[in-house]
Amino acid sequence: MEISSFDPPKRLLMGPGPSEIHPKVLSSLSKPTLGHLDPLFISMMDEVKFLLQYAFQTKNEFTIPISAPGSAGMEACFVNLVEQNDEVLVCSNGVFGERMAENVIRAGGKLIKLDFPWGTPVDPNIVFETLKKNPNIKILSFVHAETSTGVSSDAETLSKIAYDHDCLSIVDTVTSLGGIPLKVDDWKLDAVYSGSQKCLSCVPGLSPVSFSEKAVEKIKNRKSKIQSWFLDQSLVMSYWSGDKKRTYHHTAPVNSLYALHESLLHLYNETLEKSWSRHQKMHLKLKDGLEELSIKFVVEEKYRLPQLNTVWIPKDANDANIRKRLLEEFNLEIGGGLGEFAGKAWRIGLMGHTAYENNISFVLNALRSILQ
Repeated sequence: MEISSFDPPKRLLMGPGPSEIHPKVLSSLSKPTLGHLDPLFISMMDEVKFLLQYAFQTKNEFTIPISAPGSAGMEACFVNLVEQNDEVLVCSNGVFGERMAENVIRAGGKLIKLDFPWGTPVDPNIVFETLKKNPNIKILSFVHAETSTGVSSDAETLSKIAYDHDCLSIVDTVTSLGGIPLKVDDWKLDAVYSGSQKCLSCVPGLSPVSFSEKAVEKIKNRKSKIQSWFLDQSLVMSYWSGDKKRTYHHTAPVNSLYALHESLLHLYNETLEKSWSRHQKMHLKLKDGLEELSIKFVVEEKYRLPQLNTVWIPKDANDANIRKRLLEEFNLEIGGGLGEFAGKAWRIGLMGHTAYENNISFVLNALRSILQ
């Protein structure tokens, strides 16, 4: 078999992730590689921490990118905070709530699960009543922005309920970070994880996380060893903290961290408020265009994610064929449905560098061309 260098085509990425990447972020990957304990690289790591603290709106000292994708960030939160037989309440309203539940089981916790209809948010009243009836629950977990359905849940209210019941909170912010308001300190969130390839518009493969002081105390005072060596955050802490001197834990993905630094710098310079506003403004433009094509949204308007638009596939439209044609004829990627929505819905992403008017015009014209 003859193999040559891989030369991918230029696609427009308007699915559930990865998103479009700014040319400066891509070019940062080709900068000279430094050693992962090089003093200059360590200085850059400190800047990444600062920029992540800004993105998460937190002063948490332990705010870092895990050297693996968002699923590893999720697992890191659960394996570090859940001990054998800890009662954990998981709110599931999509694929990623289900994954949270699986993590609780694998970490040895006692799972208590609340299921909500797909396409609807987590109901705070039901969460409140469940915590009231189960005083031994130690952790509440939920998805802020459910990528499989395009629905947003009220993280501020849910975390206050957890705080009032003396529970830690674990929150999936993979699709929310940078796209909609997220205020870790003001909302008293204890452990949050995200992904580099969504609204941060960085390359896939990194998972920003942030742990509150309460969460760090829980990790430090565990009665049992953490199941995973690589994701044991008590070992990683000494690599990401200290006065310019770090303890080796693993070889960090140096060039990917250059890219994350650059993407976070873009967000910092734009400001969070302008980024949140831009995503909402672009969502409304996409909404108007889709409604002209008689394409309807899955999620009720007040709960919709502006950065992840889930819509019903038009009647008599062939899902796989249309997405194939978009890819082959327009070099355009949109996402299919997951789980209950497979074959029934499309997911159109407006995340980060994708959320601009020219991209919205392009996807609407492509859909119009194929559907009509």
